[in-house]
Amino acid sequence: MKMHARPFHFGERLLHRQGSLVLWLIQAVFSIVMSLFFRRIELVNSNLIPKDKGLVFVMNHPNGLIDAALVFVALPRKVSFLAKSTIFKMPVLGFLAKAVEALPVYRQSDAKEDMAKNQETFRRCRELLKKSGAIAIFPEGVSHNETKLQPLKTGAARIALGAVSVGENPNAVDLHVVPVGLYYTNKTDFRSEAMLIFGESFPVLPAALNDLGEPLREDVKSLTQKIEDALLQVTINAENENELESAHIAQELFASVYETNDPAQTLADKFEFLRSYVTDSALDKTENERSENFEKRLADYDRKLEKLGIEPENLALPQYSFGAAAKYFFKRFWFLVIFSPLAIIGAILHFPAYQVGKLLAYIYARNESRDIASTVKVLAGMVLMPLTWIILAVILYFYFGWKLAVASIPLSFLCGYVALRTLEEIDEMRGWIKAAWLFLSGREKFLRLLAERRRLYETVKNKK
Repeated sequence: MKMHARPFHFGERLLHRQGSLVLWLIQAVFSIVMSLFFRRIELVNSNLIPKDKGLVFVMNHPNGLIDAALVFVALPRKVSFLAKSTIFKMPVLGFLAKAVEALPVYRQSDAKEDMAKNQETFRRCRELLKKSGAIAIFPEGVSHNETKLQPLKTGAARIALGAVSVGENPNAVDLHVVPVGLYYTNKTDFRSEAMLIFGESFPVLPAALNDLGEPLREDVKSLTQKIEDALLQVTINAENENELESAHIAQELFASVYETNDPAQTLADKFEFLRSYVTDSALDKTENERSENFEKRLADYDRKLEKLGIEPENLALPQYSFGAAAKYFFKRFWFLVIFSPLAIIGAILHFPAYQVGKLLAYIYARNESRDIASTVKVLAGMVLMPLTWIILAVILYFYFGWKLAVASIPLSFLCGYVALRTLEEIDEMRGWIKAAWLFLSGREKFLRLLAERRRLYETVKNKK
């Protein structure tokens, strides 16, 4: 399947979002939060989404409530989520779930839950889909930190089959399932990148019903398998963390050479490489062709660069002219100089909130699972950052009056944003500066690393 990627801008959804004012405000808040948390978001093959049909969006679930927030703000259709019933009992999350018209799913794993209530949820889903509405569901049933798709629950298939098979004139319902792969470059890191990959949709046809008026078990199983096959096409499915880590190292190395010819690589390119590498790796292991020595060479090379504080792309430094390199450093140097006062204020002001959020994420990730870390960071930021601005405004009000207090809130936000961009610039420049110093002070070592990168690149290229 050919990948058509484009950057996503949250403003395009806000202008066309349907629903109540509360729903629009929630959309706006989460749009801002997601645009701050992620450096870049891409949509892939969004042109494949059918229009004016009932849709069931099915997605993998690697990143807790971040998955739901990202899908909520980025999907081109208004959707109703299916969420576990326990969320509706939480003070803040329960309000948000009801405001966005989510539907509860009652699970056996949740204590004291009445599974019979799911019938009412399924009925509401069928009514929504018959009106050409859309629902979004994570058929794995739970967020997880595994490197591959987990066994799917049958709820999505039962809902879809029920919508086209139950009630009067079911043949009139035009219903499609749309697989959506959620991919994160690093799901726990602030200012990482995310992508939604839309697969080929497929129609759901009416099925026979049993004596209880429900789809037959074999039909549900068959559709669940079809959904799983579709999701496997839009997700990376590595056997373990080591295999996935090896794929990431190979991708960075390959892109660092490839980018010199095509600097406009997208997240879709990165995803396609990783998926292809993992698939080829599985085949090679089956045929005993891939050497463990190559994986070790990749890991050793990555450790060498990490020790030096540089990335594979920084080794491309000799390919740039002195003028181009000087221009790059000059522009960023003056950016840092001009905005450093605001950046320093923003860093100091938001430091306590950032550290508390980081600590909470560490505690929850240690006690629960790593897939919840970014959720905690986002929720903590949504509370602690505005709280920081309010506390500063109150202090300024008592000492300098209400005008400065009111003005301090947007200024606090501005300083925080400038500090964020400045830290990103510094982090990016650090690798290039260290590479430049290595090139000038230890050129022989630099050239050996460059030659080794080329050899590894050729091996990766031949295996692709």
